[in-house]
Amino acid sequence: MDLFSHSWPALRTAVAELQDEDFARPSGCTGWLVRDLVCHLIIDAQDVLITLVTPAETEPTRDAVTYWDLVDTPTGDDPLDALIVRLAAAYEEPWLLKFHLDDVGSAAGRAAELADSALRVRTRDQVLTAGDYLHAYVLEWTLHHLDLIAHLPDATEPPAEGLARSRELLERIAGTAFPPSFSDKDALLIGTGRRAPAEAEKAELGELAAKLPLVLG
Repeated sequence: MDLFSHSWPALRTAVAELQDEDFARPSGCTGWLVRDLVCHLIIDAQDVLITLVTPAETEPTRDAVTYWDLVDTPTGDDPLDALIVRLAAAYEEPWLLKFHLDDVGSAAGRAAELADSALRVRTRDQVLTAGDYLHAYVLEWTLHHLDLIAHLPDATEPPAEGLARSRELLERIAGTAFPPSFSDKDALLIGTGRRAPAEAEKAELGELAAKLPLVLG
């Protein structure tokens, strides 16, 4: 819960610090500009709010690791991705995206802080504890923070503790650890296909290289 409360404000702050021209730059998400990614974050924040007020009475069916499904490599042609692009364009002005993310995002952050970690919640036809759900979202926020700043070299990076916990979670999803020589950031970028490994890195990955990228859905 504490990591969520660090990772999410850090990402929202990174968005607030963007210049208007940054919204037209490419992001680290295939087919999305920065403005499209910020629009996606607004929808993610809404999902957090909805999930935390959707209690479930049955036993959990997923945890922070099994919450994620592995999907095919994205092409940017998914209908839902295309909807995000159209919705982002409808905002017209970057400050509107910033305002909406700050508004909904602040509410999602407060809801997370107030949530009982043992509360069982329902989302995507799954049941998780609120703690596991928010733990899964630390990985979501950290990856999207890296996506946000992919072409903004002077932007602030995600919190170190969020990077470390996200790497740990991705390793559990993969069923094996990344080489110790990999930084947490490089493990996440290479592990999820956001950056291709260099030849030396591929050699270090060994058999794990054949499992990559791990595209999370």
